[in-house]
Amino acid sequence: MARAVTPRRKLFNTLLAWAVGMVIFFPIFWIFVLSFKTEGDAISTPLEVLTSAWTLESYAVVQDRSDYFKHFTNSVIIAVGSTLLGVLVAVPAAWSMAFVPSKRTRGILMWMLSTKMLPAVGVLYPIYLLFIEMGLLDSRTGLVVVLMLINLPIIVWMLYTYFREIPVEILEAARMDGASLRSELLYVLTPMAIPGIASTVLLNVILAWNEAFWTLNLTAAKAAPLTAFIASYSSPEGLFYAKLSAASVMAITPILIMGWFSQKQLVRGLTFGAVK
Repeated sequence: MARAVTPRRKLFNTLLAWAVGMVIFFPIFWIFVLSFKTEGDAISTPLEVLTSAWTLESYAVVQDRSDYFKHFTNSVIIAVGSTLLGVLVAVPAAWSMAFVPSKRTRGILMWMLSTKMLPAVGVLYPIYLLFIEMGLLDSRTGLVVVLMLINLPIIVWMLYTYFREIPVEILEAARMDGASLRSELLYVLTPMAIPGIASTVLLNVILAWNEAFWTLNLTAAKAAPLTAFIASYSSPEGLFYAKLSAASVMAITPILIMGWFSQKQLVRGLTFGAVK
């Protein structure tokens, strides 16, 4: 029988949760503060940074120097496009592995996961040459395909986990009623796995939005997303902390807002099937 949580233990857990939350939140808070300072104030001591005057100078310079909405549009198209394409590929794959498994299914899943351990720089050169030959360098289409392939193992694994929680008897009953494979996927399996699919979509949009290595190496100006927008404020002469912070705030704000409003759905999907 589980022991009751004492008031002291509950207080300790609450304080610990707040402490961990503050540690995670502090870098975002500090970037936000620096974005409203001048370059001189941004490199001052922490106390001077907090007490110095606030200004919108860095935001004005960033907006005048760069086309923020162009980078924002690229990020939205690349993140959403790669995620939706990945889900379209992963749903049939996860369905077959979950409901029609073979003796090699587990090995295939582990192999897919092992590809995430491969250093990205190890395959950068051949992909770069391939993109040049196919005319995909500095294109949103190329980044959509690359990010879809990079995140596909995660999408398949998550959907496979969710599908495994659905009783196979439900699908068998649908087949006995004459449901085709298409009807089974669209009208039986998908509605039951909506929480899991939604959380998978949200998580992979975040991963694609934050991807920097491939976006910096496969784009120049035309298809550059917000990660390249941030990187443009570092130079051989040094870092412009205030402007870099302003660009970072402008880049992360949309995904933070999306995460805030979808947190319930994300948590629901990530815990799908955890409690029966």
